[in-house]
Amino acid sequence: MEEISQKHIEQITKATGIPSWGVSKTAGLLRSGATVPFISRYRKEVTGSLDEVQITTIRDLLARLEELDKRREAILASVEEQGFLTAELEQAIREAASMSVLEDLYLPYRPKRRTKATMAIARGLEPLAKIIMAQGGDDAAQRAQPFVDPSKDVPTVEDALAGARDIIAEWVNEDSRLRGRLRQLMERDAILVSRPAKGKEEEGDKYKAWFDWSEKAREAPSHRVLAMLRGEKEGFLKLQVSPEEEAARAVLEKMYIKNDGACARQVLAALHDAYKRLLLPSLETELRNKMKEKADRKAIEVFGDNLRQLLLAPPLGQKRILAIDPGFKTGCKVVCLDEGGRLLHNETIYPHPPAGKKGPAMAKVHSLVDAYRIDAIAIGNGTAGRETEHMVRRIRFDRDVMAVMVNESGASVYSASDVAREEFPDYDVTVRGAVSIGRRLADPLAELVKIDPKSIGVGQYQHDVDQKMLKQALDDVVMSCVNAVGVEANTASRQLLTYVSGIGPALAASIVTYRDENGPVKSRRQLLEIPRLGAKAFEQSAGFIRVNQSGNPLDKSAVHPESYPLVEQMARDLGATIHDLMTDKRLRQQIQLEKYVNEQTGLPTLKDIMQELTRPGRDPRQSFDVFEFDKNIMKMADLREGMVLPGIVTNITAFGAFVDIGVHQDGLVHISHLAGRFVRNPAEIVKLNQKVNVKVLSVDIERKRISLSIKEAGEQPS
Repeated sequence: MEEISQKHIEQITKATGIPSWGVSKTAGLLRSGATVPFISRYRKEVTGSLDEVQITTIRDLLARLEELDKRREAILASVEEQGFLTAELEQAIREAASMSVLEDLYLPYRPKRRTKATMAIARGLEPLAKIIMAQGGDDAAQRAQPFVDPSKDVPTVEDALAGARDIIAEWVNEDSRLRGRLRQLMERDAILVSRPAKGKEEEGDKYKAWFDWSEKAREAPSHRVLAMLRGEKEGFLKLQVSPEEEAARAVLEKMYIKNDGACARQVLAALHDAYKRLLLPSLETELRNKMKEKADRKAIEVFGDNLRQLLLAPPLGQKRILAIDPGFKTGCKVVCLDEGGRLLHNETIYPHPPAGKKGPAMAKVHSLVDAYRIDAIAIGNGTAGRETEHMVRRIRFDRDVMAVMVNESGASVYSASDVAREEFPDYDVTVRGAVSIGRRLADPLAELVKIDPKSIGVGQYQHDVDQKMLKQALDDVVMSCVNAVGVEANTASRQLLTYVSGIGPALAASIVTYRDENGPVKSRRQLLEIPRLGAKAFEQSAGFIRVNQSGNPLDKSAVHPESYPLVEQMARDLGATIHDLMTDKRLRQQIQLEKYVNEQTGLPTLKDIMQELTRPGRDPRQSFDVFEFDKNIMKMADLREGMVLPGIVTNITAFGAFVDIGVHQDGLVHISHLAGRFVRNPAEIVKLNQKVNVKVLSVDIERKRISLSIKEAGEQPS
């Protein structure tokens, strides 16, 4: 295994505040192939109980530093090959702490295209540039006279001076010290200015707020930066990021101007040219890229937080479900599912105009609930959702049946996917979509992992941010959630198994094939019989896989098999069985954890084991709670200012939260209306799927906008 750089460890420690030994041990585990969930859960003694966020940060910083090192070595090789590598330059390159500083140092040696400076050098004007740069004497024209040579395309003194200025401008542009100082000025004081693009002054309504906008670049919030960049990309806005020109010129002149002579005035002209033509465009692009990256990270962070809350939404559990994908003209697709989510029946009912009638549709739903012993009805919250819910709630069933509105975002994506076709090759997209709605009620996590997270509808600007960064972050969230909950070896889908620590797509497929060919897995140890599931994959995955058919009760818990001997010793010491330990609180209270500490296992892991013995395979998700909209509010036209209504949070952004109040159009609670105090981050106040009361502030039916307030509704979410 490649040794981890001590320099990298020190840099990560400085950036994170995590002790160097913790960084080193964590980096070593990551390098050996351990996953973030595994390290966080089962290697607490090794890392000092670092959590998933800290471990992920170490992983990402390590990758960034290694990328920087690769670029550093490539630059050193290039400069050495050109014959310009000195001991001083090599040291500067090796000590460069960022990609921008590294590229500044390389700039003078980077292979160049044909520039004004290279053409001037080819005309023999470099010696004149050096003379002028020295700023001696007081007659630049006299110094330039010897370089006038029509045969070299230098017919006049002014042509000679212009060529010299071009060379000086390039020298200035390639000065790493100057670039560093201007970069600091840009990052500290640059102003972001937004104006309408030429000819677009009367267009682009959604961007008009930024037709005359300016603010300090470093203070611009991420959502505004991404909105402006999108406006520029679509051709409605023109953006500029630059410091005050006087401040930038002051930096240039302080570094280069030695006096007020004629040569100095030539240098001054070259400095102004260098700034406008070379330095500012380059540094502006660099700063814009940094602003974009910062905005991307914030947007992805918000998206990840929302996705986590959605994936960990309370499951109804193993119930028999009737799911309805509502519609008007095309009718409502109805499916009946058993406790395992298997499709038992499907048909279409027509309860709504223009062609439908409520009576026969209600009778059909009633008969299906009886025939398939249905426990709950899941209704998609899309078109005709509220009308269908209203119809269902009017039916008097002969048994207790709950009716629940289900967020169907992404269901259509699933229904047309290869996964859905594989599961239901003989059914069309409408049936698959309804099945997805029903399964989401039973277990949101198990169903949503089948959909690209970007299609779930809980992000903002997800198509504008760095797609590689987004995928990594969202994959991390899905993996974290799947492993926090755990999966059942014999019922988990291939897609769910894919996200188990150490498994991945190939092994997930092998597990499903093995189940199909050999029947249910009877124990965790049997997992080792699955083709290609070796010792390493078993180590990483076993603790997150539950085998509820196993005779060993620990196989149903999050206790890792490597800790089974410890638990067995605890039971022997008390003259009991493992089952006794898990069912008898008094026995567990007699266990003295310190007695079982050894070189591999410390108190953090022992405490986790005790929690598992108390609640084996505990699900971290909250219990399911039924939510109902106001039955008198069905559409936007029913809303009136001042109404206080129940709602459910559907999306959280940097500027507020969107709340579904049952009218097919989410309302916005601006950040200023979330609480009766200053709110920096909406996620501190509300969570996805949280039930809230909101007051209607305004309704704009034409623009489909609803403004809501939580603080004025008298509810302060905790």
